[in-house]
Amino acid sequence: MHILLLASAFNSLTQRAHAELRDRGHTVAVELALPGSPLPEAVRGHAPQLIVAPMLKTAIPEEVWTAYTCLVVHPGPVGDRGPSSLDWAIHEGVEEWGVTVLQADAEMDGGDVWASVSCRIPQVSKSELYRGEIADAAIEAVLLAVERFAGGTYVPREQDAAGTAGARPRSRPYLDQSVRRIDWAEDSTEDVLRKLRAADSQPGVLDELLGGEWYLHGGHPESGLRGRPGELLATRAGAVCRATKDGAVWIPELRPRRGPGQPPTFRLPAVKALGDRLPPLPERALPLLPEARHGSWTDIGYREEGNVGFLSFSFPGGAMSTEQCRRLLDAYREACARPTSVLVLGGERDFFSNGIHLNVIEAAADPAAESWANINAIDDLVEAVLTTTDRLVVSAVAGNAAAGGVMLALAADEVWCRSGAVLNPHYRLMGLYGSEYWTYTLPRKVGAAAAERLMREALPVSSAGAVRLGLVDRVVDCGPDEFGREVGGLAARLASLPATASRIAAKKTELDLLESATPLAGFRERELARMRRTFGDPDAPYHALRRSFVHKERLPRTPPHLGPAAAGAVARTGQVPSAADVTGMAHDVASSRPDGWYEEE
Repeated sequence: MHILLLASAFNSLTQRAHAELRDRGHTVAVELALPGSPLPEAVRGHAPQLIVAPMLKTAIPEEVWTAYTCLVVHPGPVGDRGPSSLDWAIHEGVEEWGVTVLQADAEMDGGDVWASVSCRIPQVSKSELYRGEIADAAIEAVLLAVERFAGGTYVPREQDAAGTAGARPRSRPYLDQSVRRIDWAEDSTEDVLRKLRAADSQPGVLDELLGGEWYLHGGHPESGLRGRPGELLATRAGAVCRATKDGAVWIPELRPRRGPGQPPTFRLPAVKALGDRLPPLPERALPLLPEARHGSWTDIGYREEGNVGFLSFSFPGGAMSTEQCRRLLDAYREACARPTSVLVLGGERDFFSNGIHLNVIEAAADPAAESWANINAIDDLVEAVLTTTDRLVVSAVAGNAAAGGVMLALAADEVWCRSGAVLNPHYRLMGLYGSEYWTYTLPRKVGAAAAERLMREALPVSSAGAVRLGLVDRVVDCGPDEFGREVGGLAARLASLPATASRIAAKKTELDLLESATPLAGFRERELARMRRTFGDPDAPYHALRRSFVHKERLPRTPPHLGPAAAGAVARTGQVPSAADVTGMAHDVASSRPDGWYEEE
């Protein structure tokens, strides 16, 4: 069946729907609902048999929904309506929620129900929940609805007749900053964290700090530090710790409020965002390999279970700055000094990595120089993984990965991927050739022809598609909360296998053979030569695309690589798209924006 995905952005859920529908043999195109675009005319050009809207911030025009069956994904149970569904669920502490696929009609969120799937709501941020439990439920519901539509006999139910046990159906307003605002003198740590979780990554919680107005992004509890409510207490790994009335919270990122007539602002590590405003505070750094400690947040952690070491990392948005890459490399080297035979690299939920940190690069005094420093720092990390010969390294990809983050995963001996993860193993939408040893690792995993196609087409790949390609070695079919436990059991079994010792013994010989024939340094030098020319050329598309990525500039039109004839066109040209073709799109593809259905300036 020919399906058109109608979306406000090619965000994480739209990407996953695109990949999973293609996996099932459908032809899939994307049309972005952009301000001022002639949507009915564009839809007619696609001639779809079915329209699916995974993430849509505007109503579908009547001219479209009366001519085509349009299935809209709503992030709430049957009967729930309104623009801030998921935000309200987290804000109110709901434990069970759901996703509904309904047919577009004249009433927003009021159409007949084609499918609904329930899910639990763990205490994680909205963005993490959106890419995890909500995305799993949404894809299950979409696939069921598409199957029912294709069957031709299913009759969708009216919402009043559909019902959902345990839910509280109602229409709720937009969750604005008057409700989100934190009262540092009165709100408990639990209240503060719930408000922060409900606003991450968009719109953030608007607050006053050090004489300025900032949106707070992210929040983690701290049990040991205390101070006056609202007081800044310490820093750690770029985050600031702020006191509540009964504890404290770590806030990793800040975004200044946008001034009148100013371009959109963007998130940065809190310490970097505050800059000279920040008073002298103690840096409460943890050891290179901090053991899990209750109430003490860190973005890099380590634990051991028998002969298996687990080096976890979790960076906001999956982006890795120069400083983060260097800290992770130091921790990796320390982990390799431990007496283990298997080292698992990756977080237990959400993003693996999306490569270099474009926001930090954009904010640098010299973005070209910072781009160069960042790419070398992540290359150093990848090189360390590639040249580890005294143990097996497993990349545990719990969530989405893109660009250099995919290549970091491929540097390991094995790649294990959660069933809900989406991979974007390409760079060209950011106008980059790429590095991270991809010219060695990607062909090694999938072959030269498939590697060239993945880079050229620049489309998302599902976990199932990745294992068929050979891009990953194992798909772990489980929910986000179960991934860490499942990986732990698999890693323990791997460490106990008799063949593991012989595999480790062979690694040094294999690396020596590679170095004698085609040294790894040669791959890096050739890649970086291309990257350096791009970084040093102020007219290179990368710089305009990076700015569009960071400032969330609106697209002029749907990028051609997402259309029905995209593969053929790209195959003929093989060209990096112009800034006009993909302005703002790079952010969508590389790091899945936005993380909710609705966003606020």
